[in-house]
This record gives sequence, structure tokens and C-alpha cells, in this order.
Amino acid sequence: MPTFTVTHKQLADDYLVVTTLEDTDIGIGQSVTLGNMGASINGTYVVQAVPIHRFVGVDEWGDFVYDDTEIILNQLLMPLVLDDFDRQPVDPQGTLTITLSCTWITNQMVIDWLGIASATANDTAFITKCVSAANAYAYRRRREAGYFDSLGTVPGGDVELGTIMYAGALYRERGSVDSFASFEQMGPPIPYGAHGQINRLLGINRAQVA
Repeated sequence: MPTFTVTHKQLADDYLVVTTLEDTDIGIGQSVTLGNMGASINGTYVVQAVPIHRFVGVDEWGDFVYDDTEIILNQLLMPLVLDDFDRQPVDPQGTLTITLSCTWITNQMVIDWLGIASATANDTAFITKCVSAANAYAYRRRREAGYFDSLGTVPGGDVELGTIMYAGALYRERGSVDSFASFEQMGPPIPYGAHGQINRLLGINRAQVA
């Protein structure tokens, strides 16, 4: 649950803009929670824009208007019905927290794909860890590739299968050093083919096309 420092705030035409000290990598549609900002501002919001210029307001068509002559980095824009105020420092500084909890796949999906049931409570606990890791990995890698996905709804069957396969691969590698567990002295080769298929299903590591 990353927490970032809020240094400035501004409100115009029922939209709040906050500036963080650090680059957050937060995107449109993600939910954030503001704290130490005052009772009228503290709360949870959905990010509507990530502007790089000073926010001016909303035009008659409902579009956001910016002053292109003034660049301000690390800004997040979100709706808030409140009286307007100019951009000003937050003193003492506020906080912005984001909880990234991706729930694309479940334990049962991975168990079905593996074709075996967990034998012990430890197995069940480890599958849970693999599912959590695979969900986080798939969401993060797709975001790095330029996708804007919902944390609670898997984008498609291909992404779902790729995430399941990755969780299954993590489970099968339990107790091994470099890859799947083996009794061979030299160990088996790392399964690049399987990993390539996972990447294809997730839609990542592709050549970027203009």
C-alpha cells in the first residue's frame, strides 16, 4: 500500500488537483485516498486525469482546460465539489495512498489448471501466495506495457489464462533453485517456451508500433 507525499493542492470547477513530491505512476481510473489534507478534502477518489500543465478549469463542453505555458509534474486530477481555490502548498504536507489489489484469478482456477488438489494446508497457503504474486505481476507488466486495466475485472480470456499459467509455474517451481524441481543432477533447462506463451497471452514484451 504505497503512500506518497502531497505538496500542493488546487481546486477549480469542482475538480481537485494535487501535486505529489514523488512520481507515483498512478493512472486514470485508479482509486486513491487523501489524508492530512483537511476534513473537506480527506477521502477516497478516482483519478480522472494525470495532467502535466497547470489546470485552468472545465470549458462549456466539459473538457479539461490547461495552461500549456506552465509545466507541473506529478499531478493528479479528481472530482470534488467544493469552492475554488488557487494552487497552494499543503502545510503540513498531506498523504496520498493507493491500494493495488488485483483479483483477476483465484486459487480454484490455478488448482483446476494444475489438475491436482492441494494436499495440505501448507500447499493451500502457497497456492494463495502464487495467485497473489501472479495477479500483481500480470497487472504490473501490462501497465508497464501501456494497458489501462481494472484491478477487479480481467481484461480477457487470454490474460486470465496467462495469469493462471504464471501462478501454476510459480507453484511448480516450489523448492527449486532456477526452475521446476527436478532430480536430474544438472537440472532441466529453464522453460523459455512456457514463459513466452505467458507473455503472449498477457500481451506484453511486444514490439511497440507507432
